[in-house]
This record gives sequence, structure tokens and C-alpha cells, in this order.
Amino acid sequence: MDIKRVALDAVNETIVMTIVHMDYKGQVAKRINEKMPLATVKGFRKGQVPKELVEKQYGKAIKQEEVKKVVDLALERFIASERLNLLGTPLAKVNEDLDWSAEELVFEYEIGLVPNFELDLEAKNEIVKYIVKADDKLIDGQVERIQKQFGNPIPQEVVVEGVDLKGIFTNETEGIGNSTTISLSIFKDKVTADQFIGKKVGDVVTVNTKGLFEDDHQLMDYLKVGHDNVHGLAIDVDFTIEAITLSEPAELNQELFEKLFGPGNVATLEELKVKIKEDAEAQFAQQADQKLLGDVTEFLIENTKFDLPAEFLKKWLQTVGEKKLSPEQAEVEYARSEKGLRFQLIEGRAMAQSDIKITFEDLKSFTTKSIRQQMAQFGQTNPTDEEVQGIVARVLSNQEEVKRLSDQVVAEKLLELFKEKANPTVKEVTYEQFIAASYGE
Repeated sequence: MDIKRVALDAVNETIVMTIVHMDYKGQVAKRINEKMPLATVKGFRKGQVPKELVEKQYGKAIKQEEVKKVVDLALERFIASERLNLLGTPLAKVNEDLDWSAEELVFEYEIGLVPNFELDLEAKNEIVKYIVKADDKLIDGQVERIQKQFGNPIPQEVVVEGVDLKGIFTNETEGIGNSTTISLSIFKDKVTADQFIGKKVGDVVTVNTKGLFEDDHQLMDYLKVGHDNVHGLAIDVDFTIEAITLSEPAELNQELFEKLFGPGNVATLEELKVKIKEDAEAQFAQQADQKLLGDVTEFLIENTKFDLPAEFLKKWLQTVGEKKLSPEQAEVEYARSEKGLRFQLIEGRAMAQSDIKITFEDLKSFTTKSIRQQMAQFGQTNPTDEEVQGIVARVLSNQEEVKRLSDQVVAEKLLELFKEKANPTVKEVTYEQFIAASYGE
């Protein structure tokens, strides 16, 4: 047997494998002998068929099966011995004219290689690391929302200033049908709000989405419209009123503070505001980190140049999955996934360059922290270590969860690496400014 690599370019090669009779004849002969007692040929008793007739009837199929086994095993071992870092899996070149009676059988496999490239994590950039601060406007607004949320809702007959409306925004053509609660103050202009005054439960008010809110992004919250569609959206939507209530604000007292944060944590309005600020800024920090990770990702993809075996991967995509893809479908799928593949390779190179490894202890520690945070959200602020570790053990026994959590650990480690290496410009902003920066406005 002879196996060699033929380089086409830096990321495309062909593996050429030449198989000779000695590579498979012993196994073929063994299979023929095993077949003889079971062979049935007209005119002969079972088990009495001459060997040459058995070979004539079954030999070619057996030879093809045994050659395939030899080729598959040799290919696997060759890839391992050459330490080939492949994208996709080898694709056999179809040879419809292969002469199975020949002394030598030649098989060829196309392979796509992971490109070799330089990754400069410290390249000059204009990336910003945002420090998002909760300003007085946001904090006071949250206090009002808390008072309304825990206040006493009083049903009303008709819509007047200051009421809350529970209802559903609909537009069948656009697939909009979102139940929500609104106040008249959310609308950008008073003309829109005035359309609701005097309406009753069951009434329908039609409004246009263009300029409906101060910020078009609010369409994402109230109508569940995707971000790519909100800008300049100008369609009519119906709001069907299901309930009208006037909220009597909850009193800011110790009972409310304990309901929100447990006993002994908040005792005054000022302490409440401090707590709101801390919680909000912790949440904003997570969002800012995700933006930083996304911005660095985009920068690295755009500025790290390397070739991919594109045509090979498009052909490979046609062979994988339960439903085979047409060439046209594979073209679309490749275009959709190319960016993700590029970052996957960049991510791997970043981890290798910085010697980042994910250990079981990393995974266990991250899972423990996540479980404690989730339990705290549901009021379990002091679970025992035994309780937490029991949940952690169950989570880590699920392979899908292990994969999901591992990806999160990788993202966390990469984020810390990028913060250090990318040296982003630090900028302190309000949440409103951060939202504007996040959507490029």
C-alpha cells in the first residue's frame, strides 16, 4: 500500500491511496471460505458448491467490502500519523471507471485543512469598553415602577390619564400578536395618547408604528418586532383593551423593602436607591461585557486574514446531515456559517496562543456560581453547599448541559483575555447612551 499527500494550495490537498492485492487477499480468501458452507447455487447441494463458483458469485462484492475496510482504516491512521487538522471530513473522489480486477486500485480523497495564520490580539483598534452607570432618572423611574408593581390596582370603567392598559397589539399580516401592559405616557405624542381617552374594555384603538414611541427600539418590547425591522417601520397595529386599572402606589415602607430584598437589607428610601443602583449596574456590566466580546469578535474576524477551503466545504456540506443539500443550498449554508467558522478558528488560535485550557474544576466552579445565582433569584439566598453540589452533579451528568456550560466558560475566559490584550478605550455612559451605542445610533 502506498499513501501520499498532493498539495493543491495551502488549505486544499488530495490524499492518493494505492492498494495492491496483498493488502486484502488474505481477508477476502477467509470470507470466501466462510461463505462456502452457506452458498446456494442451482444444481448443487448447500455446502457442496465448488469454490470457483462461490468466488464467481460472491467474490466481487466481498472484495469491495474488504477493500473498503482496508482503505477506511488506512485513511484514518494516515490522517492521525500526519497530524492533519481537517475542516470537515475527507471526500472520496468518484471513479466510475475503476477496474476492480486490476492489480492496483487507486483511491483519491479531497481534504480541507485548517489554515495557518497569525493572530494579533493587541492590534490597534477603536474598541470601547463601556462602564454603564445608573443615573438618577433611571433610579427614580425604577422606584416608581416598584411602587406601581406592588401597588393596589383599582379597575376603571373608562380610560383616563394615569391608567394602565392591559391588552394585545395585533397585525395579522406582519405576524404581530403581543400581549402587554402599557401606560399612555409611553407614546411619543399626546395625539396618540388622546385616542385612548374615554375608551372601554373591549374597544380597539388603531395606531401607526412610525414615531409611536420616543425610541423605535421600544417596538421590540411592546410589539416583539425584531431589531432589524424596527427602524422606519410604518404599519397600522390594533390595540385591543382587555383591562383598565389605576394603580394606587405602594407605600415605601419596611414591609415592601423586606418583600423586595429580604429582612435587614434595606430600611430607607436612600438605601433602596443604593440597592437599585448596585443591581442595575451589575446587570449593565454583564451587557457591556457581551458588547465588548461581540465588538472584539467582529474586529478580529475583519482584521485576521486567512483563506478557507471554501469550494471543498461547499461540497462537504452536501454530504452531511439527514437531508442532503443541493449545490445551491450548500452555497447558501456556507455563506451563512462562514463568519462563525472563522471566529471558531480564531477562538481556537487565541486559546492556544495564550495557553487557555478548560478543566473540570473550571466547569464545576462556573456551574456552582450559576446555580447559586439562579437560586438567589428565586429567594433561596443561603442554600447549603450540599444542596448546591447535588444540583451541580445532576447538571454535569447531562452532556448537552456540559457542552453549553463549556461554551460559556470559554466565552468568559476569552472575555478576560480580550480585556487584557485588546486594551479597549474605557468610556463611562448612562444606560440610554449605552443602548444607542449598542445599536450604532
